[in-house]
Amino acid sequence: MSAFTPADPHGNGKTHAGRRGAGDCIDTHAVENQPPEFAPRDLWSDDVALREAVSREGAGAWSVQVSAYGAVAGDALYALGFDAHRDRPRLRSHDRFGHRIDVVEFHPNYHTVMQTAIEHGVAGLSWRDERAGAHVARAALSYLHHQVEPGSSCPLTMTHAAVPVLRQAPALAEWAEKAAAPHYDPRNVPVADKRGITLGMGMTEKQGGSDVRSNSTVATPLSGDRPSSDEYTLIGHKWFFSAPMSDGFLVLAQAPGGLSCFLMPRWRPDGSRNAFRIMRLKDKLGDWSNASSEVEFDGAWAYRIGDEGRGVPTIIRMVMLTRLDCMLGSCAEMRMALAQAIHHTRHRQAFGRRLVEQPLMRNVLADLAIESEAALALSMRVARAVDAADRDAGEAAFARVATAIGKYWICKRTPAFVNEAQECLGGAGYVEESMLPRLYRQAPLNSIWEGSGNIQCLDVLRALAREPDCLTALQQEMSDVDGIPDAFIAGLAAAVPRTGESEARLLVERLALGLQAAALLRAGSPLAEAFVRSRLLGGHGLVFGTLPGDIDCETAIARALP
Repeated sequence: MSAFTPADPHGNGKTHAGRRGAGDCIDTHAVENQPPEFAPRDLWSDDVALREAVSREGAGAWSVQVSAYGAVAGDALYALGFDAHRDRPRLRSHDRFGHRIDVVEFHPNYHTVMQTAIEHGVAGLSWRDERAGAHVARAALSYLHHQVEPGSSCPLTMTHAAVPVLRQAPALAEWAEKAAAPHYDPRNVPVADKRGITLGMGMTEKQGGSDVRSNSTVATPLSGDRPSSDEYTLIGHKWFFSAPMSDGFLVLAQAPGGLSCFLMPRWRPDGSRNAFRIMRLKDKLGDWSNASSEVEFDGAWAYRIGDEGRGVPTIIRMVMLTRLDCMLGSCAEMRMALAQAIHHTRHRQAFGRRLVEQPLMRNVLADLAIESEAALALSMRVARAVDAADRDAGEAAFARVATAIGKYWICKRTPAFVNEAQECLGGAGYVEESMLPRLYRQAPLNSIWEGSGNIQCLDVLRALAREPDCLTALQQEMSDVDGIPDAFIAGLAAAVPRTGESEARLLVERLALGLQAAALLRAGSPLAEAFVRSRLLGGHGLVFGTLPGDIDCETAIARALP
């Protein structure tokens, strides 16, 4: 008797074709017209634009190290990231006996991801090997890492960016050395007991937000002798306190001489717990694998870095480095969303053809590919400027203004970009089993963190008005390459001196497009002409997928993902 011909329900042993019993297995359909799994993939080998940028911007000596991480990121780390995001961090304010402990617990995958990243140099390469090009190599590592696990990029970025701040205080040499070390130790123990550490930061307060000069946290010298004291106690709060399980935190507080920068560790030098309390973890839109918190300081011990009243100038190098990582993170989210969209459309059929063969879909994918490569080209160019800033005044000026320009524009483009990639997958791109919802939740973060869009634009205006070298660096960057229309450059030159605050966004947008075009043209990218036509000459609509009909879409898509 066939399994599909059930017995007579009356129990007489007869069978009736077409009638099934409750316990029978029914194979309703075969799964077809679905793409295979995206991973494992080698994210380095897949990314010709990245490989070219690493070589072009002076980091070719690290290509073996970066390529090795691309293989790890596209395989093991890609898989680990899903559970690290599903199981969010939990705050344990007290142990079971009632003792205050202020511990944040993470999914074990999070710690594996952090360990892998730190051992491969995502946080410390720039400081352990300070040859020319090291910042470019680390930028490539950060870009690869962020594609698969963006939440952990927060403590990795802050640990990396804190090192030059810590180095300003000779007494904190051990902290700087261990922050750059290729060792990860998540234990909640004093720094003296660790080979490697992580850093967080606490700048933002409820009443001030980006206006850190309005911070109300009070720093009191322990000795009472302000000029000679480096040790302080802190009383106050922080509205956003990033990566609260880090070993130490850079914070801004009001000392007697004005707003100052401090290192506040989890543990005091005498081995006792420091006096800060985690009030709650933030319930965030995205960035779920990593914890953000609110804290209160109740006489917390801290060590001053730099002079009193010079808090912002003391951390300014950290700001530039974190802004660069915001650019790189947004580039990474674009890149992964694009790769997922191309992969899907190459295997999915509709109306008798693969999706990637449909003319309008090709336009969308090619447009995304052009945007993605332009973002990466500018970000890696800025990484080279950051790398050379200590040796070349012109590069320092370019890095100063281009980090704000790039951070504004690239981060602003990312949410719409990721949403367009989601649409390429249809409903599948809206389901949590895919990676696209996670990328979409993550996409707005970098435009907010380290200064929102308005802050970046106002910073650009200040730099152009007060630092003539910044304007000179931008002019040189766009005039030293063939292919940018003269009318575009002339329009920028005319706009700079007459742009007020209310018009700053449009100016910064145009500056960003000019810098992206220059980066693509200087790189000899086959996508440069399409970028200039669509972005600088007006051959583009307000959404992606509006390229001129004669653009070579096939080349753009093939270059984006083999």
